Amino acid sequence: MKLIRCTTFILLCLAAVLVSACVRTSEGVPVAGPGRITSSPPSATTGPTQEADPSMFGVVPTSRAPVPPNTATCTQTIKPAVMMTAGVNDSRAPRITIRVPDGWSMSGASADIGGRLEGPRGMQATVTIAQTQLDPAAAFRKYADDLIAEAAVSSVSVLPGELCGYSGQKLMGAWSDTPQNAVQYEDRIVHIWTNSGNSYVVAVHVQAPTGTPGFDAAAEVLTEDFEIVLP
Repeated sequence: MKLIRCTTFILLCLAAVLVSACVRTSEGVPVAGPGRITSSPPSATTGPTQEADPSMFGVVPTSRAPVPPNTATCTQTIKPAVMMTAGVNDSRAPRITIRVPDGWSMSGASADIGGRLEGPRGMQATVTIAQTQLDPAAAFRKYADDLIAEAAVSSVSVLPGELCGYSGQKLMGAWSDTPQNAVQYEDRIVHIWTNSGNSYVVAVHVQAPTGTPGFDAAAEVLTEDFEIVLP
């Protein structure tokens, strides 16, 4: 029996905006259901309109030149009062340092989890640093697919979020199994190549019950540009 998940993809880019009421995914590629496409005025060039591939948002050429060990390849000039450095038990993996909102607590790492954070009113965040064999576009597509698989009804908006020459995206959306179990989330994901030749997907995921006061402000802080140090 084939299960079709009702999912809304909102693809944001300069060229076009696609809003669909229900989307069926096949091998990670969004297929629009009944909906409406709004695009910029047609140019003189004729031919079929190409829909933007959201997995390509934020994908940029990345330098793979070796750097000295423990080099900060992305630094932040303004140091906030509270920060957290996330790392995993993998000597080849990058370490990242993120900003932490006031009133949030932090805990250590396990497996691919570089750190966990707890905030007020049920807000929480997770930093993952996971090795991947996929290129940025494929890795981002898989991450979004896994994210919307959390519940029977889910949505995701995709924006470019490249960082210091690394491919990256920003994701926003919600999922729910019942109206009483509705969650909103924001993510910042970055594809990082390291000196060892291995690539990693670093993700900062923030979530809270839908409508939680202060969520937008906290998520903005946690998913801002972060510092990257290569081993």
